[in-house]
Amino acid sequence: MKNTLVSILSTLLLMSIFSSSDTFAQYQASMQWSLPKGAKARLGKGWISEVVYSPDGTRLAVASGIGIWLYDAQTGKELDLLTGHTDRVLSVAFSPDGSTLASGSRDNTIHLWDAVTGKHLRTLTGHTNDVTSVAFSPNGNILASASRDETIRLWSVATGKHLRTLTGHTDDVTSIAFSPDSSRIASLSDDDQTIRLWDVATGKHLSTLTGYAAPATSVAFSPDGNTLASGIWDSERAVHLWDVATGKRLRTLTGHTGDVPSIAFSPNGNMLASASTDDTIRLWDAATGKYLSTLTGDGRRLSGIAFSPDGSMLASASTDGTLLLWELTLTPVDQK
Repeated sequence: MKNTLVSILSTLLLMSIFSSSDTFAQYQASMQWSLPKGAKARLGKGWISEVVYSPDGTRLAVASGIGIWLYDAQTGKELDLLTGHTDRVLSVAFSPDGSTLASGSRDNTIHLWDAVTGKHLRTLTGHTNDVTSVAFSPNGNILASASRDETIRLWSVATGKHLRTLTGHTDDVTSIAFSPDSSRIASLSDDDQTIRLWDVATGKHLSTLTGYAAPATSVAFSPDGNTLASGIWDSERAVHLWDVATGKRLRTLTGHTGDVPSIAFSPNGNMLASASTDDTIRLWDAATGKYLSTLTGDGRRLSGIAFSPDGSMLASASTDGTLLLWELTLTPVDQK
């Protein structure tokens, strides 16, 4: 009996980008599951915390120790460096229409930028500690920011006006994510070991997800909004999947030997990727939790991952400034 499974052919696209005129140095022949030994590429000039694709997939934004680097996702050409923060940039996000870029920093501020021209639009202030995560609502109306001051703030994208502050966490809020319909926001605190769900329109706390015994650092909604994924540090070193409607933990995905600082669903919702400080990215079937494959790096400490909007590429960032791009070719495989 034939069952259609997914086979992922991972190909590393190697980039050597050390100046604005450089492009991809070479295209490495495809390999099954693993990265060529010693392959490395560097985007920006130093420490990287996060990488995101623009909604149209043409650009990459990289949060770094000196600013936000913008790159052409196809050629690797350096497009711009956005500076203005006075400390490390911890998080970046494109607006759904790709026109605006938000950045959160250890300087306690959020900056909004014109993503096309690089012009600084405004600075949002109010947090009293590091801004660890920023996210636009899918409808583009609201920007959310999370902070080590234990709060989440909601802002009007059009005006920059502060709308409300969500309180209830008892430790650093390290990750936030909007539901696909923009009605809810999930926030995750590392040491209070909870995920909280909030009503975006009212700011009302809806529910709290508990049940893990180690700090968590990343949270993501599935594209259909029915499932939440969270990445866990320390002793668990796992990924948890939650039923959003009931708050029940559906399953725990194990296999990493290091902390899991970043997770991402593929745009079609079929796959979940988890990045670990063990220098691996593990790929999972999002519906069943079945392990699919491991993408192995070159000894770098992974800090973030992002799927391209069409799901064909996966970008992985490391704290040393290395960013690798993987081409994911999906092909049917028969299994009896």
